[in-house]
Amino acid sequence: MTQLHLPFKFLAHGAQADVREPWLLVLMHGVGSNEQDLFGFARLMPPQFHVLSLRAPYVLSPDAYAWFEFQVLADGERRINEEQERESRFLVGEMIASAAQQLSVPPERVVVGGFSQGGIMALSLLLTQPGKVRAAMVWHSRLLSQVVPHIAPPEAFEGKALWMSHGSADNVIPPSAAQASRELARGLPLALSGADFPGGHEIRPAELQGSLAWLQSLTAGAP
Repeated sequence: MTQLHLPFKFLAHGAQADVREPWLLVLMHGVGSNEQDLFGFARLMPPQFHVLSLRAPYVLSPDAYAWFEFQVLADGERRINEEQERESRFLVGEMIASAAQQLSVPPERVVVGGFSQGGIMALSLLLTQPGKVRAAMVWHSRLLSQVVPHIAPPEAFEGKALWMSHGSADNVIPPSAAQASRELARGLPLALSGADFPGGHEIRPAELQGSLAWLQSLTAGAP
């Protein structure tokens, strides 16, 4: 795998050596975690994929990072740091374009993925900068209301794909939040996949297997 120069700290796992047209999968962890978290999945991904697992830019404590900080209000609502979210969304978009260029992977073979807050970033990137990616793989996450006004025009989503899976007993981000995000996605001309799986705020084996099968199907249907 090519030595990459990127603005984020990251871990990398290269595609299988004999793959002639590799893909790129960029993974983003949840709040309070780091690049090690989702990197454990890298070796399980289809062999066509270069995998990058990013570290978020904002430090919460040693080895704990966030894409943006937030407060939980008395009524349970979350107030996010909107400036940090915008900055992270911009930087992730620039980084993905740079990584893809350095690896000679065109946008139609780039997938962004993430868990919880990292999934917020992946979904936001697909919806606001669809020209940079083919698809997003979103685990246990939601769409921020602040992002909705910046969603690209419908025609920009032709040929794009979205996986959204959630835990039926998720007590961190409720399943209703994921369902609302799916409803919005159904109004766009993209291929929506995924489901609710038994469990809480965690990726269990059945959900992971479904995600891997979806990724493989993307490569099988590549132009």
